Amino acid sequence: MNPIRVLIADDHTLVRAGMRALLGQVPEVEVIAEASEGREALHLIAMHQPDVVLMDITMPGLNGLETTARVAKEYPHVRVIILSMHAVEEYVLQALHVGASGYLLKHAAPVELALAIRAVVRGETYLSPPISKVVITKYLQRTRGERDQSSATSMPYEQLTSRQREVLQLIAEGHTTKDIAQRLNLSVRTVETHRTELMQRLDIHDVAGLVRYAIRTGLVSPDT
Repeated sequence: MNPIRVLIADDHTLVRAGMRALLGQVPEVEVIAEASEGREALHLIAMHQPDVVLMDITMPGLNGLETTARVAKEYPHVRVIILSMHAVEEYVLQALHVGASGYLLKHAAPVELALAIRAVVRGETYLSPPISKVVITKYLQRTRGERDQSSATSMPYEQLTSRQREVLQLIAEGHTTKDIAQRLNLSVRTVETHRTELMQRLDIHDVAGLVRYAIRTGLVSPDT
């Protein structure tokens, strides 16, 4: 039987080392690579084609949710398990919506890590037990059409383009317009246009408001 090939994406070296050590005790699992941020994860996924990615939800540059969305689009055979400190309904719904197969709390028991990996490889969705069943119910309701009826006001994050979400995260991380332009290989004017469109779509009219929104939706952590 071929091993389950796992890639770990987390910006904390000790967290990655801990997960690698735990998975080293699971006979059918093999950790094939580690990434410290989203773009590196995408590069390594393209290179190694893992079965499962353990994806930290908050990483600098390109966060776990946006990275997961790209994985789901470009590598639909790869299963992603989001790792988070927060059992927040909005975070879980966003993770499932962008294509994650699981949502695992970082303070979960070590045995859960193996259980989650085995579950998603079988094609199941795995959520840590503390996450309320209400989350699953609401997610299913939204995927049956309720999201289409209320998307204009209920979940504006989903209406942002991939580029706008990148710009939003970098703004929230404190990068200047010039720095963002250099990082994304865009002109300063294009970045300013994205920022203006973000404010219009989210009905937020200052940078401080964008930062608060990014923290509330899990794009960045409060201590970023």
